[in-house]
Amino acid sequence: MLNVLIMAASDLQMDTLISLLKRRGFIFQASDIYGGLNGFYDYGPLGVELKNNIKAIWWKEMVQMRDDVVGLDSAIIQSPKVWKASGHLDHFTDPLVDCKESKMRYRADQLFFANAIVEGESIGYVSALESADIEADLLKAAQEMKRKKGVQGELKPLDIKDFTEATEEEVLLVPSPATGKPGSLTPPRAFNMMFQTYVGALIDENSKAYLRPETAQGIFTNFKNVVDSSRVKIPFGIAQIGKAFRNEITPRNFIFRSREFEQMEIEYFISGEDEVWPKVHRQWIDDCLEWLEGIGIPREQLGEDIHPQEKLSHYSRATTDITYDFPFGTQELWGIAARGDFDLTQHQQHSNKPLEYFDELKKERYIPHVVEPSLGVDRVMLAVLCAAYNEDEVDGEKRTVLHFHPKIAPIKAAVFPLVKNKPELVEHTQTLYRKLQRRYPVAYDQAGAIGRRYRRMDEVGTPYCITVDFDSLEDQTYTLRDRDTTKQTRMNESEILAFLDEKING
Repeated sequence: MLNVLIMAASDLQMDTLISLLKRRGFIFQASDIYGGLNGFYDYGPLGVELKNNIKAIWWKEMVQMRDDVVGLDSAIIQSPKVWKASGHLDHFTDPLVDCKESKMRYRADQLFFANAIVEGESIGYVSALESADIEADLLKAAQEMKRKKGVQGELKPLDIKDFTEATEEEVLLVPSPATGKPGSLTPPRAFNMMFQTYVGALIDENSKAYLRPETAQGIFTNFKNVVDSSRVKIPFGIAQIGKAFRNEITPRNFIFRSREFEQMEIEYFISGEDEVWPKVHRQWIDDCLEWLEGIGIPREQLGEDIHPQEKLSHYSRATTDITYDFPFGTQELWGIAARGDFDLTQHQQHSNKPLEYFDELKKERYIPHVVEPSLGVDRVMLAVLCAAYNEDEVDGEKRTVLHFHPKIAPIKAAVFPLVKNKPELVEHTQTLYRKLQRRYPVAYDQAGAIGRRYRRMDEVGTPYCITVDFDSLEDQTYTLRDRDTTKQTRMNESEILAFLDEKING
């Protein structure tokens, strides 16, 4: 019987989760046997199932179940002219800061500092890297500085800035997070995050190409192809799932910010009237929130971050980020941007190919505007894992459990014989297992006591366990145990199939 909640997802530490994910075969560090490669990850047997389930559900609900969205799979390497037109060659940069002494590199907008002032006098600057509570980190550093210097008096509330806001004088005064010494940080400079490669036999300027930093541009360059080959009418969307690559200065927070990742993006094309785009933008925000709840992320852990006008991209009419309360702080999960007609206009100008849409109802041609919901697969997978994790007690015994929604769980059900030394029981169990295996990813386990087998399945998020016992040989019924409630129900084969189909497929 489930009786005591020890730790919920809100109390989760990332190290605890990462350890579980490696031990149970969800996620590994890439090139692990060679010491790893920062910013790259491999997905193990259970991880790839979970990731594929998330992608499949997104594709089904955002593309196949909608009449106004079609799919696309564009190439990872495009003509360099694509990235010139989109602005990535000139503007796809992050502010880079070097520590001249330690050789460490930081993103300037993730490096925070403050001037510690006591009784109107500065006692020095403190710095810290972005965290879940950066204010507390800097306050602690300032109080420690005050103690070490033996300064008496009240510390003034800190005016916290990121390093992109540092003046020339402050650059010389802010200490490096690596050494604690002021004067070793360089001023911020632009760093282009695109990975460069070469196409063809020669390595020269003419063969230079790039791994795509986003999937969106392949959609824009194929806009005319899709319109001409499909019966789409505005408003409509083009969806894509695919790999993208960004040479992040400081990949961090596990798979949240990595250098190779996967995106699920939709470019939703609309007319540009002022009364149209705000409604479409809001509708996509609501649809995205509903989808996240549908895969098991509680609504109370999600938020909306509306970008202020002064911080919008130059082409954006509005951007709202759906955020999630990760253990390392509230961060962007899903960006929904009203991008205007910037992208298609740029590609039309640079390619000299018409990308206008002829509206048969209005009898006019125009460049469509676009609303873009863009979601990282790895990022939403991390949110799902954080939301699913907790620790509790069952009959006085501690267990770790992942509360995956059945439709995204890597293993849908596990099938056990009560004991493994009775051939007729094992044979009957394997027959049931093979029948279920034709429908769902299921597991067979006969090692150890039933309680141990339950714990192993709970730990990887398997929602249901089915036990075949001696009564099953007589009445063809089986014990189905629910992961979350630990309740056990007796069912026959057809009832189990109907039950699983409802829970997994709705």
